[in-house]
Amino acid sequence: MNPQGGVIEGAQRQNVGIDVAKQHLDVCIGTDQPRLANDAAGWNALIEKLKAEQVDLIVVEATGGYERGVVCALQDAGLTVARVNPRQARDFAKSMGVLGKTDKVDARCLRDFADVLARHKDRDKYITPAAEPHRQALAALVVRRRQLVEMRVAETNRLQQATKVTARSIRSILKALDKQIADIDDDTDQLLQEHFKEQRKLLDSASGVGPVTILTLTALLPELGRLKRRQIAKLVGIAPLACDSGQHKGKRVIWGGRSDVRSVVYMAALSAKQHNPVIRAFYERLVAAGKPAKVALVACMRKLLTILNAMLRDSSVWDALRHLDLKKA
Repeated sequence: MNPQGGVIEGAQRQNVGIDVAKQHLDVCIGTDQPRLANDAAGWNALIEKLKAEQVDLIVVEATGGYERGVVCALQDAGLTVARVNPRQARDFAKSMGVLGKTDKVDARCLRDFADVLARHKDRDKYITPAAEPHRQALAALVVRRRQLVEMRVAETNRLQQATKVTARSIRSILKALDKQIADIDDDTDQLLQEHFKEQRKLLDSASGVGPVTILTLTALLPELGRLKRRQIAKLVGIAPLACDSGQHKGKRVIWGGRSDVRSVVYMAALSAKQHNPVIRAFYERLVAAGKPAKVALVACMRKLLTILNAMLRDSSVWDALRHLDLKKA
């Protein structure tokens, strides 16, 4: 930067790494590594500092939601943020020979990672888009609903071995959980109807795609309809990944991706192979060709997701004649 605070023409702007913890943020800007509180006051101080430095790209590691507040604050301030998978960040650190792990070391590694991503030819695909408020609210309800369902399953399992005295308590809890789940279903239904009515209508036209699948795809897969078919399959974690080296040709496997979305697509594919003529015919053709049942089912998951992606992309309802050929999707 020049003495007046402007960026020298042709000079490379600094990138930033932020390691997020529940209580604090470890920031790395060049050689400066301040620690700030992970709250509104800390975010404001950080934004003021980053704007003064006129930074280019900020890389933040996803930490189970603790990063959500600072990411939204940075984006609202007009700063560019890339929220990366912790595994990616750790693998990058190891590739650079950094085996130790502290908050300050992690922040420096994230800064180095930001330097790489900032110059990457596909830089834009790593940038985290600003979250839509309504979709954020929907995603929070989806997470809470899953937590309640898991609690209900646990209590139902306990009921099988409960005594007469404890069974009364368990039934009371189950009744309360059922009410909470019903309330959340009402809230999600209202949000979908008010803000995602068209997407809901399109997804609902596909046999095998039920309310939970529609809710999960809408809340947790905002990229649906915006990416190409291979990209969306890889994002969810149902794209076959190669494992070849030299003359060795390994088996293709699926790995990574968004597990919550993958789970509901799996259940939707199970239903679709029974009730959806396109998916059923596709599954039967693969099995007849000698494919194992699980491999055929994963292929059905991929085909179903590809078709749903094309439907939202083109704003078209389910058309069995069109989707009989995967390439047309």
